[in-house]
Amino acid sequence: AGNYGFQAQPMGFQGGFVPPPIQSQPTMDGAIWMPIPPSIPNCPPGLEYLTQIDQILIHQQLELLEIVTGFEENNKYELKNALGQRVYFAAEDTDCLTRNCCGPARPFTLRIIDNLGREVITLHRPLRCDSCCCPCCLQELEVQAPPGTTVGYVVQNWHVCLPKFTIQDEKRRDILKISGPCVVCRCCEDVHFEVMSLDETSPVGRISKQWTGLVREMFTDTDNFGISFPMDLDVKMKAVMIGACFLI
Repeated sequence: AGNYGFQAQPMGFQGGFVPPPIQSQPTMDGAIWMPIPPSIPNCPPGLEYLTQIDQILIHQQLELLEIVTGFEENNKYELKNALGQRVYFAAEDTDCLTRNCCGPARPFTLRIIDNLGREVITLHRPLRCDSCCCPCCLQELEVQAPPGTTVGYVVQNWHVCLPKFTIQDEKRRDILKISGPCVVCRCCEDVHFEVMSLDETSPVGRISKQWTGLVREMFTDTDNFGISFPMDLDVKMKAVMIGACFLI
């Protein structure tokens, strides 16, 4: 994926001082947050968490009103590490008319918050098509970290039957490729999107939609996703991979 995609993150501290670990504390809703990591030079604030993990689990929260009435609410998500500790909380910010008229194709802004209450990542998706009949107006998502500072993009690539995407850096340079299966809705099994190097010869990670059970799949639109990536992948590209998951 090139040197840009695999920059090891500096973990040293000046003067040899290493701050003591911060213990996980439950919040009012019972969630256990991941301990706050120390600041790292040249790392966007709030992305220090991503230097310590190689996978993220994304759980969409069930909305009772949406289940009962079918009225589309703003989606909310928990982003957890492999230990089940909450790393971030994400909330959609779109108006009622857009949500219920445009459905899954709607434009959205998604705000990702850390355990200090800071908005550390902002995702923007404009209104676009995703049909092979409209190759000139395919899906695109911008990733900002922190808000106002673009760190990358996820753009859909035209293909007759396969869902394909490209991860780009802030200068629109292609960094990674994503390829999904021909049939993205499969019964009783997970669906995997492979993240590959730019020449599509080396696997870099994976984005997986997890099967949540027949009842939940039939009667709700809530999804669970898993993202895996190399531990030493640049945190900006990890943030863009999170954005790619939400776009998918």
